[in-house]
Amino acid sequence: MVETGDGTRLLCHARGKKSDVVVGDRVHWQPAGDEGVIDKVAERRNLLFRQDEWKTKSFAANLDQLLVLVAVEPMYAETQLARALIAAESAGIPTVIILNKIDLPTLAAARERLAPYRNMGVQVLELSLKARGDEARALLTPLLAGKATLVLGPSGMGKSTLINLMVPAAAAQVGEISKALNAGKHTTTDTRWYWLDEGRSTALIDSPGFQEFGLRQLQAPELAPLMPDIGRHAQACRFYNCSHLHEPGCGVRDALARGEIHPSRYRIFTELNAELSTKRY
Repeated sequence: MVETGDGTRLLCHARGKKSDVVVGDRVHWQPAGDEGVIDKVAERRNLLFRQDEWKTKSFAANLDQLLVLVAVEPMYAETQLARALIAAESAGIPTVIILNKIDLPTLAAARERLAPYRNMGVQVLELSLKARGDEARALLTPLLAGKATLVLGPSGMGKSTLINLMVPAAAAQVGEISKALNAGKHTTTDTRWYWLDEGRSTALIDSPGFQEFGLRQLQAPELAPLMPDIGRHAQACRFYNCSHLHEPGCGVRDALARGEIHPSRYRIFTELNAELSTKRY
């Protein structure tokens, strides 16, 4: 689905058998009857994607920021949160974590789990999207203004609630897209772009859920610099190629011993390092 400068939307097909177009791309296209043909994808500012051993899944391109949505309950997987932040850091996309459902009694434990992320400079917003919708909207509106924002998070965290809160006409926009796609005769991606304002300057992008977040696009030595709390102390390592696992004079392990790196973050680092160090075929 391509949107023109005046807001018109039409179905376009990429030339060739394989389409590398993702939500948020700027494209060169030309009309072909009632539809269009995409000739070229313009150079991207960034691309957020995940890659496992078998395939690559792109979320969106040309993003201004990423919102990672977690909740007090159900308990989120910290490793999945870390993986999303690493992918965003690799792509140069600023990230904000939203902690939802703060009206629940287990808030203190959820805050404690997010403390390492606050300490390493990630912005964390605490909201109750359903119970305190007006308050949440007031906090989110200036954060989103003038930007293209991707919302990422596993099911049960409140993504649909956030979309419906910020985009009351979400169902209507989906209906317009379905109509343009000729009542479902063509398949579409689950990632959806919503305009929040009539001037089309503020966009919210709803992503499909995921069970795993592969980082196979990275090499093991790239990992530490993409984890700010690890990378900060890696600069003090005696050896330039320190793996931060066993070498003497390791700034990372020294910081861990001093309590300056949270044990859960170091555990995630070692697990990801082992994963990315395995031989690829």
